[in-house]
Amino acid sequence: MDQVGLFGTASPVVSACPAAPSIKALAEKLSATTRLGTSSWTFPGWAGRLYRGKPSADALTRHGLPAYSQHPLLRTVGVDRTFYKPVSVDVYDAWRDQVPSDFRFLVKAHDHVTTARFPTHARFGKLAGTLNPRFLDPAYAADVVVGPTHTGLRDRLGVLLFQFPPHAPRDLGDSPRAFAIRLYRFLKALPPDARYAVEVRNEWCLGKDYAGALRESGTSHCFNIHSGMPSLAVQRDIVGSGGPQRVVRWMLRPGLSYQEAKAQFAPFNRLASEDSASRDAVAVLIEEAQSLGTESLVIINNKAEGCSPASVESLAKRLA
Repeated sequence: MDQVGLFGTASPVVSACPAAPSIKALAEKLSATTRLGTSSWTFPGWAGRLYRGKPSADALTRHGLPAYSQHPLLRTVGVDRTFYKPVSVDVYDAWRDQVPSDFRFLVKAHDHVTTARFPTHARFGKLAGTLNPRFLDPAYAADVVVGPTHTGLRDRLGVLLFQFPPHAPRDLGDSPRAFAIRLYRFLKALPPDARYAVEVRNEWCLGKDYAGALRESGTSHCFNIHSGMPSLAVQRDIVGSGGPQRVVRWMLRPGLSYQEAKAQFAPFNRLASEDSASRDAVAVLIEEAQSLGTESLVIINNKAEGCSPASVESLAKRLA
């Protein structure tokens, strides 16, 4: 939505900061198959870097996406809100209309698809602690997740991500093989219209059976930097090339919990704690994908180094 200016002309609620010539030149050096982005577009701490003035979080949520997508280095974005609650086709359609034609979304599937037992958390209410009958239900996923996402975003959908939170082994089938078999059957039953990726948060899920389930279903592994997961290099050794797309999410600085990183790094307006080792590891995966002619979608969180747009810039410099 636009606001009417002094002379009756429309002006955007959130406007973008002009990109410096050095940033434009840096973006031109990157491979067209490499898409870098952040896990949201809604942080007021990015004012002066991405956004003019001092827009609120609510203003950015509603109106910040067009300004975000104008940044030369930001050619993708992660959508986390859909993990907690599905959104309608109309919402996806509106997002699609706000970004350039070569922009892509990484959308997280509703957690009712990927949670075997609901955590004992207040947001689950009476469901907390109970088994989830929708876990890996392809009919529910197709109707509530895949259909609206693909219908609304169409060609702007880069990948639909099924993120599995940490689980007790018994809730995933007691063995990595049992989980892999169930995962494979789920993935093969999904509509073929979209591209899919899987992210796990249990190291024990990884192995030849998991890699085989992804390979045989044409699904990408989401390489992720997160507590409880092995290094990117170890993940690469286990899953191989990782599927038709190279999907990477750099979520946390190793050794920090989500809450610790949030407390240390807020308001996310600077690189508070650079992590060159993780940056290099991400770059190695991207460079390998480039050599294979594989598209990369790379999402960086504020909790990785303190300011994800700044992390994107540092990664771009490392690649260039």
